[in-house]
Amino acid sequence: MPPSLQTLKTPTLLLLVLLAASAVSCSSLPPEDGIRVVSAEKRIDLTSPIVKVYLTLKIENAPAASDASQVLLAFTPTEAQHLAIVKATRAEGKRKKKTYVPLSVEASDLATTALNGAHLYSVLLGAPLKPGETTTLEVVYVLTHTLEPFPAEISQSESQLVYFRDSAVLLSPYHVLEQVTYIKTPSNRIESFTRVDPTSRAGTELKYGTYKNQAPNSYLPILVHYENNHPFAVAEELVRKVEISHWGNVQITEHYKLRHGGARHKGVFSRLEYQSRPSISGASSFKNLLARLPPRVHSVYYRDEIGNISTSHLRTDSLKSELEIEPRYPLFGGWHCTFTIGYGLPLQDFLFESDDGRRYINLTFGCPLLDTVVDDLTIKVVLPEGSKNPQPVVPFVTEKHLETSYSYLDVVGRTTVVLKKKNVVGEHNLPFQVYYEFNPIFMLAEPLMLVSAALLFFVACIAYLHMDLSIGKSS
Repeated sequence: MPPSLQTLKTPTLLLLVLLAASAVSCSSLPPEDGIRVVSAEKRIDLTSPIVKVYLTLKIENAPAASDASQVLLAFTPTEAQHLAIVKATRAEGKRKKKTYVPLSVEASDLATTALNGAHLYSVLLGAPLKPGETTTLEVVYVLTHTLEPFPAEISQSESQLVYFRDSAVLLSPYHVLEQVTYIKTPSNRIESFTRVDPTSRAGTELKYGTYKNQAPNSYLPILVHYENNHPFAVAEELVRKVEISHWGNVQITEHYKLRHGGARHKGVFSRLEYQSRPSISGASSFKNLLARLPPRVHSVYYRDEIGNISTSHLRTDSLKSELEIEPRYPLFGGWHCTFTIGYGLPLQDFLFESDDGRRYINLTFGCPLLDTVVDDLTIKVVLPEGSKNPQPVVPFVTEKHLETSYSYLDVVGRTTVVLKKKNVVGEHNLPFQVYYEFNPIFMLAEPLMLVSAALLFFVACIAYLHMDLSIGKSS
């Protein structure tokens, strides 16, 4: 009779559990299970409200393995929930001739079978990695809403402290031979941090490692409590409306619903203290926001529900335009404000014709405000009346649909391409195109309507002047 679980000794039961976990781990790996990480360097940038992580992975394929076409990246469920974007490149060549080839990254089908609920992403290598070969991957991913203010409420004169949680070692489905983790903070004020030997600190940087021979799915939790007085700018909703006129102008209107996502403000706000001690009072509040706009902007305005806001400064040159705006009142943690930014652009800088005769508008996705997280972004591209067969080309996954908009002198309405995306950061500010077909004869519709209306008015006036409406005597 085999022994029951009750009769097994504790070491034996623990061994069975470890073997079962190892079996689950192995079953979660792809056919390219000969991959191992020779060295890993992880750099975490905590200098802003948006966490940016840079990975340098030296990957080796075992000599007895088959060709590897992908490499898996593992994220905890919390990281996956707050993951905004993942980008990867592959280093080719040596030294001065080294180049970095962009690689596709997509959610893996193995995510449902990963150990401990980890979410897996596949980095498609393009050229397969042969047995016995090595390659270097550069990975960048961005996390939003991961910094936890502690204390959760602060007064006007207090600094903002936050928690950051991560692992001292790289969470990976592969065996990691050697690795090190660096954490960069915005100031020297680090209240506390978890020590996992070897751990060291030099100024604003923490170093964890070097750690050797880490088993797959290893995880050593760490907690860093530090000062971060950068404004936590969160656009809960941003609606960008792009109106294209073939008469030479592109009009862009952006409606913002902004929130300070940091530690909530407690107590009474003192304007006198805020202005007399600007370096201490309200250190984490919004003093201004900077928007990077395209060059050659014109007719720029900044307003809210009350009217025009005069506290803005526009700087332009041949390469870019910068709009510095100040809210009507300083924003502390938990406070909201809404405003609108509008500007015009010359059409010839953005409208082009493709080889197949279609026209396309080349625009920039994302939010022009620096260091701002957009929870819900909507971009509406309003095409000229008479446009047909619109086709948006965006370098990442978005929700897409069509609707009809109406403006002055429109008859059938304008086709509008609507793009929606959540959790948008600065790395999403990439070019995208909207292709469409347009017959130039439609450009005459509005002028003909105006001419016809004027002609009918004059005809009516002439008819009125030649009509005798007087009441005469009956014969």
